[in-house]
Amino acid sequence: MPSATVNKPRPSELLSRLTSAEPEVKVRALREVKNQIIGNRTKKLSFLKLGAVPAVAGILADSIDDVTENNNCNNTNNFLVQSAAALGSFACGFDAGVQAVLDAGAFPNLLRLLANPNEKVVDAVARALRMIYQSKLAPKYDFLQQKNMEFLISLLNSEKETVSGLGASIITRSCETNLEQKALFDAGILRKLNSLLEGGSLSQRDASLESLATVFRNNPEVISKFAGPEIGRPLSSIIDLAKDRYPRTRLLACMCLIVIRNASPHFLQDIGIKTKLIHILLELLDDPGQVGDEAPFAFSSLIAQKEDLQKLALEANAIDKFHHHIKKGSLHPRRYEGILLALADMCSKLESCRSKFLSLQVLNLVADALTDYNAGVRAAACICLKSVTRSIKNLSAGYFMNETIVIPLVQLFLDPSTSVQVAALGATSNIVVDFTTRKSIFVQCGGMKQLVQLAKSMESSVRSNALWALKNFVFQADNRLKEGVFSELTASLLSSLIRDPEPSVQEQALALVRNLVDGCINLIEFVFAEDGLILGAIGRQLQCASKAEIGIQGMYALCNVASGNEFHREAVMQLLFTQMGDKNQSFVVKFLQSNDSQLRTATVWTIVNLTCPSSPGAPCRLEKLRNAGIVSQIKNMVNDPCVDVKVTIFFIFRICFLFASLFWLT
Repeated sequence: MPSATVNKPRPSELLSRLTSAEPEVKVRALREVKNQIIGNRTKKLSFLKLGAVPAVAGILADSIDDVTENNNCNNTNNFLVQSAAALGSFACGFDAGVQAVLDAGAFPNLLRLLANPNEKVVDAVARALRMIYQSKLAPKYDFLQQKNMEFLISLLNSEKETVSGLGASIITRSCETNLEQKALFDAGILRKLNSLLEGGSLSQRDASLESLATVFRNNPEVISKFAGPEIGRPLSSIIDLAKDRYPRTRLLACMCLIVIRNASPHFLQDIGIKTKLIHILLELLDDPGQVGDEAPFAFSSLIAQKEDLQKLALEANAIDKFHHHIKKGSLHPRRYEGILLALADMCSKLESCRSKFLSLQVLNLVADALTDYNAGVRAAACICLKSVTRSIKNLSAGYFMNETIVIPLVQLFLDPSTSVQVAALGATSNIVVDFTTRKSIFVQCGGMKQLVQLAKSMESSVRSNALWALKNFVFQADNRLKEGVFSELTASLLSSLIRDPEPSVQEQALALVRNLVDGCINLIEFVFAEDGLILGAIGRQLQCASKAEIGIQGMYALCNVASGNEFHREAVMQLLFTQMGDKNQSFVVKFLQSNDSQLRTATVWTIVNLTCPSSPGAPCRLEKLRNAGIVSQIKNMVNDPCVDVKVTIFFIFRICFLFASLFWLT
């Protein structure tokens, strides 16, 4: 016979039972709430909307008062256990639940209950607090206060697995600064975590590995002390755990070793360990659960910016493996995103990796990911494209400037997620460099007009990246395309972007002008449009440039203008001297004295173009430069440490010998 169907009480019914005067009804209601919401985000949200968390937190608070008055009571302990368990279930993997628990004031009460004499109460409370400390919303714990450090040590010294695990979780979520890392080491915390690694339970080992990785992050001093003879052979313990039979332990051990390697490269130099880490992480990709979802992120952290490890990963067929997983389909969004980011890191430096990527036709799968429903996946696909398109060889072959790539990429310019917009613009910045003659595809898809619109965005990161893409789009482009871009931008918009409050936007706007006016002499007229709005903006920005990069792009823009005719050179000269009064040193001299060799080079090249011997006004301009102290500054740069500066100064010397009466030979 079929079993009878048991009707679960509705959330509203359970909420009313939580206020019952009968203890047994209230305890059953707490237990039922907990059971209904475990692993069910929809149910959690339903209960949250009804105000269940404040009700449960109220029961917890009232029960603490009862414990104080009655000292010991079975009903009270049941209330404490069930209410703590329910609060933990609300917080488990659900930030909205964590926030509700914190807002209800339950957190300090849960901390107080760790001192309760009843083991079941302490266990339930510790579990609930661990759920809270899995979230980024968890309250930061101040390790620098002595009483807090003592409390943390008491948690780690507890014989109860859940309590010591809570101590480790608090470290993982709260330790952020080098000072805190050092304080934890000085207090002997790392020695305790190491003992849990060697003799603790599975849960304690995993929690300790996470905590150690947090304390090690970007702190070579703590790592050196930990790896020294004072503690024993802790690195060996972590290396051994990377071969553990439990997948999560293997992953956490690998992540800990990666943190050590990234912060202190002189550790773990053995090629065997590096190769083993790569193989373990690739094997963990096959895990069907959370471990498999996180493995590609750990892999990225291992190989990022490291050509030697990228070569080892290529030899281990990492790209083939990632390709296989994407091709299978039905990936969890987290895993999908991680694999795309891992591919991005694989292709970030080595042409051999990019060739492998293209030969396996992974590009088609990445193009599909551009339209995925998950924002993280879309952004990762763009980042992957950006890495693959760093190849001049492949750009020249025209692999990327086609409708399969360009259309979905342009559509992402209007994505509701800013991070996706920025990632799409980053990929576009590389693709539009395209050395073929097929840039018209991008214009026909509406890409150029969209970039101009995004240059007006309220988000500075979007404005900056849109200008970066436009700068690359007009690089070595024909006159017609540049004229089309300028007509869309207009002089007023471009001049306002040069004066943008964000330095990154200023830099890219100046770089765009530099590329726009490079080439045909007619293009230089762009900076004189609308009564010289752009040229004036360049001058004002150079006078108060907040960083060298702004000066570099601005001076190269002027350098290109000065490569034109006599009118153009005189306009640049007037700009250089208009804002220089008796008490103000010319920004040209400041730039020539800069520690940045690129800024010195750009400035010297501008002077070369201003004093071109074939120009009728060159002697007069050279005289002005001498009177402003610019020529004497150049004289002091004969032995400049930068070869580019030396070579460029040689051209000025030749010019000066032609006009010797105006130089130091007089």
